Amino acid sequence: MTVFLYLWVLLTLMMQALVIKKPLCKIQDQFILNGLYKEGDIILGATFEISFKTVAPELSFTSKPHQWKCGSPDYQVFQWAQTMAFAIEEINKNKSLLSNITLGYRIYDNCVNLPVALRAAVSLLGGLDDSISDYSCEGLPPIVAFVGDPTSSSSIAISRILGLFRVPMVSYFATCLCLSNKKEYPSFFRTIPSDAFQVTAMMEIIKHFKWTWVGLIASDDDYGQYAMRNFNEEMKAIGCLAFSETIPKIMTKEKLLRIVSVIKESTAKIIVAFSTGLEMSLLMKEMIHQNITDRQWIASEGWSTSTLLAARDNFNILGGTLGIAVHSGQMKGLTNFLLQVRPDLDPNNNLVMQFWETMFACKFVESGINESGSIIPNSKKCTGLESLEGTDTAYSDVSNSRISYNIYKAVYSLAHALHNLMACEHGKGPFENKSCANIASLQPWQLLHYLKNVDFINQLGERVAFDENGDALAIYDIVNWQLDNSGTVNIKTIGVFDKAATLGKELYLQENSMFWKFDNGRCPQSICSASCLPGTRKAIRKGQPVCCFDCIPCANGEISMQNDSIECLQCSDDYWSNPEKTWCVLKEVEFLSYEDSMGIALTTLSLSGTCLSICVLTTFIYYRNTPVVKANNSELSFLLLISLTLCFVCALCFIGKPSHVTCMLRHVMFGISFVLCISCILVKTIVVIMAFKATLPGNNIMKWFGAAQQRGTVFFFTFIQSLICIIWLSTAPPFPARNSKYINTKIILECDIGSLTGFSCLLGYIGLLACICFLLAFLARNLPDTFNEARFITFSMLIFCAVWITFIPAYISSPGKYTVAVEIFAILASSFGVLLSIFAPKCYIILLKPEKNNKRVLMGR
Repeated sequence: MTVFLYLWVLLTLMMQALVIKKPLCKIQDQFILNGLYKEGDIILGATFEISFKTVAPELSFTSKPHQWKCGSPDYQVFQWAQTMAFAIEEINKNKSLLSNITLGYRIYDNCVNLPVALRAAVSLLGGLDDSISDYSCEGLPPIVAFVGDPTSSSSIAISRILGLFRVPMVSYFATCLCLSNKKEYPSFFRTIPSDAFQVTAMMEIIKHFKWTWVGLIASDDDYGQYAMRNFNEEMKAIGCLAFSETIPKIMTKEKLLRIVSVIKESTAKIIVAFSTGLEMSLLMKEMIHQNITDRQWIASEGWSTSTLLAARDNFNILGGTLGIAVHSGQMKGLTNFLLQVRPDLDPNNNLVMQFWETMFACKFVESGINESGSIIPNSKKCTGLESLEGTDTAYSDVSNSRISYNIYKAVYSLAHALHNLMACEHGKGPFENKSCANIASLQPWQLLHYLKNVDFINQLGERVAFDENGDALAIYDIVNWQLDNSGTVNIKTIGVFDKAATLGKELYLQENSMFWKFDNGRCPQSICSASCLPGTRKAIRKGQPVCCFDCIPCANGEISMQNDSIECLQCSDDYWSNPEKTWCVLKEVEFLSYEDSMGIALTTLSLSGTCLSICVLTTFIYYRNTPVVKANNSELSFLLLISLTLCFVCALCFIGKPSHVTCMLRHVMFGISFVLCISCILVKTIVVIMAFKATLPGNNIMKWFGAAQQRGTVFFFTFIQSLICIIWLSTAPPFPARNSKYINTKIILECDIGSLTGFSCLLGYIGLLACICFLLAFLARNLPDTFNEARFITFSMLIFCAVWITFIPAYISSPGKYTVAVEIFAILASSFGVLLSIFAPKCYIILLKPEKNNKRVLMGR
């Protein structure tokens, strides 16, 4: 018996040892959260900013801190929460969508507080069971998807947690560009466009109205700071930021006054603000206090439809505000659903009770008891039978259903994802071994796969889909704050921005329906500097943004043909700027022409000199046998008159458009004809001196310098000049050139000498012969002779040298065609000087005093 008893005890202990005890986890504490709840086969979780006021617990560090306390519900946001409930009820009634499946929801109030939002998200994710065992991992999770959070900062924090478990999260109001990063936020989706599209829409408005000088204000959170950074980058392409200010989370009086001071002192008339209505309200109060009304505000979707700001008291400041608003949609049946809401005593639906107490200013018996357990005195009791139909608040106003419509689309996108998941055919699934998900044991990551591919047309006829970043199709309403006839601020839709529209037509505005609050009723201008007109260029002011500049007129010869040119363009060599500096025009081509008045005068003088020389030559030939002609070496006189004729004729080569022929001919004729002329005069001078020496007894010098020697001397001197010309023309001949160095506005057609050495030799040789001639004639001026020709030669050479000496500075200082005119004048003046000085006295005797034209008079008898 003892043995059996021992065996029984041993077997009992072994059986107890073999029993595997279920591991059990118990929740240490639960968060007290205000919420809404509806039971269903599949539960969707959500958070809303239903209460704007929170009371932080006192941290004494000596006892467990109390929970955060939230204030009264906001009517508008409570409508948003009820819109989610409406959408779920509508889906449950739809037999063609999720048949045999009932959707439920659990909604929490995040109280506009990140810690509360995180607590709500964790509570939704983990469930509300007091204990959790291994068997809790089987079946459906507490929620399969999450709708929210409205703020970008909370969405970032919550998405990092939900993303670890691949729980789909569809936000209806978080717009931060950062949330489009699928690597950091793999399970995040949204039915509102991201800030990237919002900034793009604002840029289109700013470009449309040609505003280039803009101020920027943003809240001190992820939403504001990401938008500020993105806007700053985009603005660089079309203009400049006059200032960039951040609204701090904790606004002190000093910070508020500093921001308002920056706005007041800035010359920017356009101010873009990325913020919420609550944060902007403090700023607006100070703006009203300082009466800063001459600013045009561009509102982000965070406050463009804010009823808090769109009040009559703010209209002097915010009237005419242009805003980017979430696209609205009218959901049929929503109004009736909102008015049928009734409170119940279920603690999971305590938000309805709080809303009811706020709406009707009463207290339910359960909530009308203070902490000591006594009933709060003078508190009106709620019966729950009060009617919402007689109320007129933001809760029942569905005329501006923007965020509500996004919530509606978020719920429907999850429902369609679930519907597509249920429609999966066995063996054709997207998961391992082509398997499908089981709706009875659905996991969030399976729903996530189908949510990425959602694409449907909703009841309003609009397409709902997500791009590769989880962003909704970008479409915004453009709103304008106006006063209606009753004096109420009306947020009127006056346009739309559709990113999917045709390029260049994304923005549509009804400008005739827009209201501008400025005195002239017109669109304001906001520029740091007015556009630089054509003919000027922009010069950036030192230390200021690129939009602040001065307009500098283009220099002569430069142009700018467009507004706001960065630099002026240099005209090509043959062109010059017009007086307005807007176009390059052909330069005026200048040369001394025969049609020119100066050209006509010089041509007349040249032809007159030629005719006069020919007349004198004719006279000398006719009277060649008279004593006066014979006494002055008639052969040299004839040759001199011919050379003078050539001198006068060569002046004509300098008039007219230069060509290769005329350029070479003018200098050759000039050089040879003048050397021939001076050679003749030099020989005549030598003959005069030798003739006087020959009259001395025993001097037989004239036989060594007869007519042949005289002709040979003239030929020799002329040959040297011809040789100089030949060498010059064969090495570097003169050629026609277009000179614009001295007069920028004109092209001077001139003959370039080609070789300065050749030209210098030509002139130097002429000058050398002239100086020798002048010196000999000067020495022979006092020789005792009745008709001493040396005196006339001296005077002619004096004129010749004086003309060509004064020619040098005049030639250098004369511009354009006057340079050639000076050269022609020098040729004609020196030629006339020689002609008149030498031949005028002889012609006077021959023609006017013939009685003196005899040998007796010439011999002085």
